[in-house]
Amino acid sequence: MDANNLRSDQGAEPIMDTSDWRGQLKQESRLRIVDKITDTLKKHLPVSGPEGLNELWKIAHRFEERIFTEATSQSDYLRKTRQHIL
Repeated sequence: MDANNLRSDQGAEPIMDTSDWRGQLKQESRLRIVDKITDTLKKHLPVSGPEGLNELWKIAHRFEERIFTEATSQSDYLRKTRQHIL
């Protein structure tokens, strides 16, 4: 058999792409961050009743989603969320 005809990927294990950090971040962690953002918003915005609290949570959720989407790495995501939580 001619060695030039061998494909370089024959017999190789599939390589998992670990560069996408988003798939490794647990949903529970993201929800805790949304809750912390909500707590910060409560300190700065008036809230009346459960409807107001629900609206703040929606704002926090959209904000976290934007940071999550735009972050270049998990450390970038955490840095940006900490920046806004404090």
